[in-house]
Amino acid sequence: MGKIVKVSGPLVVAEGLSDAGMADVVLVGAEGLRGEILTMTGDRASIQVYEETAGLGPGAEVTTTGSPLSVELGPGLLENIYDGIQRPLEEIRKLTGATLTRGVNVPALNRTKKWAFKATAKAGEAVQAGDIIGTVQETSAIEHRVMVPYGVAGTIAEIKSGDYTVEGVVAKIKTASGEVSDITLMQKWGVRKGRPYKKKNLPATPLQSGQRVIDTLFPLAKGGTAAVPGPFGSGKTVVQHALAKWSDVDVVVYIGCGERGNEMTDVLTEFPELTDPRSGEPLMKRTVLIANTSDMPVAAREASIYTGITIAEYYRDMGYDVAVIADSTSRWAEALREMSGRLEEMPGEEGYPAYLSSRLAQFYERAGAVDCLSSDKKPRKGTLTAIGAVSPQGGDTSEPVSQATLRIVKVFWGLDAALARARHFPAINWSSSYSLYLDNLRPWYDKELGEVFLKKRAKAVAILQEEVGLLEIVKLVGQDSLSPADRLTLETAKMLREDFLQQNAFVDIDSYSSYDRQHRLLTLILRYDELARPVINARNQKELFALASRALISRAKTVGADTYVSAYDKISDDLKSQIAAIASGGESE
Repeated sequence: MGKIVKVSGPLVVAEGLSDAGMADVVLVGAEGLRGEILTMTGDRASIQVYEETAGLGPGAEVTTTGSPLSVELGPGLLENIYDGIQRPLEEIRKLTGATLTRGVNVPALNRTKKWAFKATAKAGEAVQAGDIIGTVQETSAIEHRVMVPYGVAGTIAEIKSGDYTVEGVVAKIKTASGEVSDITLMQKWGVRKGRPYKKKNLPATPLQSGQRVIDTLFPLAKGGTAAVPGPFGSGKTVVQHALAKWSDVDVVVYIGCGERGNEMTDVLTEFPELTDPRSGEPLMKRTVLIANTSDMPVAAREASIYTGITIAEYYRDMGYDVAVIADSTSRWAEALREMSGRLEEMPGEEGYPAYLSSRLAQFYERAGAVDCLSSDKKPRKGTLTAIGAVSPQGGDTSEPVSQATLRIVKVFWGLDAALARARHFPAINWSSSYSLYLDNLRPWYDKELGEVFLKKRAKAVAILQEEVGLLEIVKLVGQDSLSPADRLTLETAKMLREDFLQQNAFVDIDSYSSYDRQHRLLTLILRYDELARPVINARNQKELFALASRALISRAKTVGADTYVSAYDKISDDLKSQIAAIASGGESE
């Protein structure tokens, strides 16, 4: 047991902790405030405390628990909201009211609720870490797969279906040494250590978000990493909420890391009312929320992203596709900077600690498409996709957090405040954004959408890039100086921007767009350009730009889901006949 000798905000220094180790969780003061040891010098420890330290002073006792910061993993995680160190906020509210009371310690998983366990393994079977021995229907959307904990292998001595609490023993495994290990529905894992797997594979399937600018132009692979940098008000949270709502993953872990509390409130009130377009179930049925908002302890903010990604790895190990969304890593980095400053460490660029890049890499590198631990000959596959928002001051992406992130991730969705002010959402700038997964995903696109899809995507990107140069010319000498072909390029680019890339989240049919629908809509726009380009001249360009079918293209994205195929085919046929009529000098139909 140690004694406090110094208190500096969330940093506490204590002596007499010779029995403690680095990264151990300790209980500080009479209220038992939880903290974590950051550095050790002899028996003196520097501790970051995850709760408010007001009132603590020299002489207060500090006790080590002898274990690192860990999370409880088991049924009951989904539909829950936790703080940065996995305390269930709803349960705490029931105990203490709307204000988070210091020192309150509530188990992350409900100890009294019983779950219907269905055994899938039998007594006498040889099992090893990662093998699934039974299932629990955690929510109507997700089946919880009970796995043999890491480090346990042997023969099942006893297993029985029935109703159990998370601490109830559902099976007993006899190890090679003759010891018997009790298997419960719950297991614990240290958050700063990645969960093991057999093999990490190259991501080969796109994460389908229903956002056209993402899925078509800058796709993210399942098991990949992405960053969403942008200045204040550019729509980072809008993009991340859209990804959490509509991505075709099985489980979403949303980490509100240092952002405004009303944004988490929006998630809590909106998600239960939204229906998953794939399963028809409420989105909260497959969501875990980690809330460590800007008014909560700064030290817990640093731990929150590790808590979130450990929960995500747990569901990945079951064989699910999981997305972990961190909003925002800049606030997390600010917490690192504050703790580093209080520890009097040598500062790096802009005061951030020298180890900022390595800490970011530790987070993003836990993403991936993996073969899960299992004794099965056919490996169980799971993916973990990591998406982090970055909030650079003044929108300056040359600052350290943005630059360190861009060296790690392979997808960059650069947000533009000018687009957000123009009400163009998602406000992702198509000139500065990029994806490095296109080559990995090419086989999937060729198989599912045909080889023409990526060719059309390349053509659309080329038109948008050409528009940038033409607009510079227009600024200098005016639009009248452009040739008819260049004017057509501007018109096609405008259609791509307004009719394809821009989406309206308040219109249900447009808030989510399937890949087939995206492909057909892109084909329509490029079809117009393809038919009009050979016949455009100074005389007929106004007629071509005012086609009735072109107006229909602008409204095509709101055509009903059941009728869009036939509607798009009719628009394409009308385009052909109307442009042919203009080319022949006749009246358009």
